[in-house]
Amino acid sequence: MAGWWHRRQRAFAAALAGLAAVTQREAHFRIHLLAAFVVLLSGALTGVSSGQWLAIIVCVALVLATEALNAAIEAVCDALHPQHHPLIGQAKDMAAAAVLIAALASMVVALLIFIPLWWPGHLHL
Repeated sequence: MAGWWHRRQRAFAAALAGLAAVTQREAHFRIHLLAAFVVLLSGALTGVSSGQWLAIIVCVALVLATEALNAAIEAVCDALHPQHHPLIGQAKDMAAAAVLIAALASMVVALLIFIPLWWPGHLHL
């Protein structure tokens, strides 16, 4: 049992190291962290419902996770093929597209949550 627990601790430490690395090295991740802070603060100040909180938290996690995966894919691509290659470029573009999709969907969710709360009567669903 001690070996199992030690492996879990090492895995958690590695995940925290990855989080620190993506935060330090990736400007877009930091931008998404700032956006997440603004949305979470807005939710707290607005008094969103528990269902709305769930949607906000899932969206924040989705955007941050896709940005971290995008950074990991870019790092692997750069390590394996430092020179320009069209397929490497496409892989990086596709990973960036995943972040864009998550961010745009999250913006739609935020608008659907906050517009009716801030401007009642302006959004009818």
